[in-house]
Amino acid sequence: MKYGVCHLGVVPLRRENDHKSELVSQLLYGEAFKIIDQRKDWYKIRLLWDAYEGWITQHQASLIEETQYKTIQQKDFSCTQNLIDFVHLNKDEIFPVPLGSDLRALSILNHSIESSTQSTKLTKEELVKTAYKFLHAPYLWGGKTPFGIDCSGLTQMVYKIHGHALKRDAWQQAQQGTTLSFIDESEPGDLAFFDNKEGDIIHVGILMQNHFIIHAHGQVRIDRIDQTGIFNVEKQTHSHKLRLIKSML
Repeated sequence: MKYGVCHLGVVPLRRENDHKSELVSQLLYGEAFKIIDQRKDWYKIRLLWDAYEGWITQHQASLIEETQYKTIQQKDFSCTQNLIDFVHLNKDEIFPVPLGSDLRALSILNHSIESSTQSTKLTKEELVKTAYKFLHAPYLWGGKTPFGIDCSGLTQMVYKIHGHALKRDAWQQAQQGTTLSFIDESEPGDLAFFDNKEGDIIHVGILMQNHFIIHAHGQVRIDRIDQTGIFNVEKQTHSHKLRLIKSML
């Protein structure tokens, strides 16, 4: 088994070993992974954080030893808190990394950073404040940064920044946590899930106070929510049908 870590700011994770293949997610700086397959110039990887799988190009991977992988795994989680921070390769070279970049591999990569970090799990109330950092980020299928993000990427990253692990896709996240019966039972920071006509979970957002929700739809935005679903005031219609509400903490 081979192991690696993302040494760049953001790396695309694709469904197949092809640059034209669907972007299913992204690796952010410092994320460690196992290499589970190899074809030509590509690695198929399984991420340490959420066990998500996909393909990256070999030249965008930095290989590490198994002992180093386990060292990262055993360290207390710590990540960047600013929209953009700068990693120092040496005295003269720096590059940007986005909000939520994993800092546990800094010493392994021989990098340094000047940034405010968070290594402790904060309360549920803090989740909504963190979600505001992504407000107006454009929707990007597979995205995980303030410069492009999808609905489950938003919920995963907000929880990750607070040290709580969610799965990558909305339908996977819907299998976590405790189900609540009504919106009035929920608290800010809980997740609401939405389905399509076939009953498949296709959307997720973070509940706020006073029956509002922050979610990624076109962009990260705030809308009203009721027992039917998300209500778009601009269009005067429900855009998503509510399926269930989950408390993750």
